[in-house]
Amino acid sequence: MNPRRAVTGDLAAALAAGPLVLDGGMSNQLESAGYDLSDELWSARLLAERPEAVTRAHLGYFEAGASVAITASYQATFEGFGKRGIGRDRAAELIALSVDLAREAARRAHAGGVARPLWVAASVGPYGAMLADGSEYRGRYGLTVDELGRFHRPRLEVLAGARPDVLALETVPDTDEARALLRAVRGLGVPAWLSYTVAGDRTRAGQPLEEAFALAADADEVIAVGVNCCAPGDAAAAVKAAARVTGKPVVVYPNSGESWDAGNRTWAGRSTFGPGQVRTWRAAGARLIGGCCRVGPEAIAQVARVLSAR
Repeated sequence: MNPRRAVTGDLAAALAAGPLVLDGGMSNQLESAGYDLSDELWSARLLAERPEAVTRAHLGYFEAGASVAITASYQATFEGFGKRGIGRDRAAELIALSVDLAREAARRAHAGGVARPLWVAASVGPYGAMLADGSEYRGRYGLTVDELGRFHRPRLEVLAGARPDVLALETVPDTDEARALLRAVRGLGVPAWLSYTVAGDRTRAGQPLEEAFALAADADEVIAVGVNCCAPGDAAAAVKAAARVTGKPVVVYPNSGESWDAGNRTWAGRSTFGPGQVRTWRAAGARLIGGCCRVGPEAIAQVARVLSAR
């Protein structure tokens, strides 16, 4: 048994019992604290340089009402760290540290009076996140499923060894990468959720969502399926499709509705994330609800209020 899970309880059972609040964006929390995330490692850089800042960011979301924190490992890969001259042993330490920092935030939250169970989801970003060129919003990198699997498996093993409650296979742009990730999580002994980034009723690479969700329907390791880092307006239909196709709990955490300019590494537009949508997602079958990029603690506090007012 994982001793850390024994403290918080089983996340799959908690999802079956009712909606849980997921955290919001890590990068906006760190940027609001004054940290520059403009390089290719993004928030993963602070795992080495400012780990306490990562813990404080997680703590802010727990205090706002989140029950699940996603680690700062989205862009933490052996290849990405290698480009910065960080060797594999140190890279493995930093990847595992992302889980420990979220655990520390949970301990502080409990010590500060938060009584509810708190869970840690280890972020596993797509191959395109390592490229840092916005290609996670396009997919189709020119790699085979086997090649993608060989990329993902080593850091999945490190993250699983750090014993998170769940692996968050997130911002997946196409079915090829989903297949690779679903193969790569087999035998790790840690459950996972699979979350696509979408545009309308298709993945970012253009595949129908029903086809994409169906890949996870019979995967025993997968305890939830859904979408993230999409426009809030695209989430409701995707939640319905995920619930219908897989019969599993649905996870949904869209971004603020602003658009990302990968060339200038800035956001544009206005936020369209709101509590009314949270009610719609919950009614459509969502059991784990939060936000992604540009969704901060104030918005997560709103999500918590909506879900507690059933």
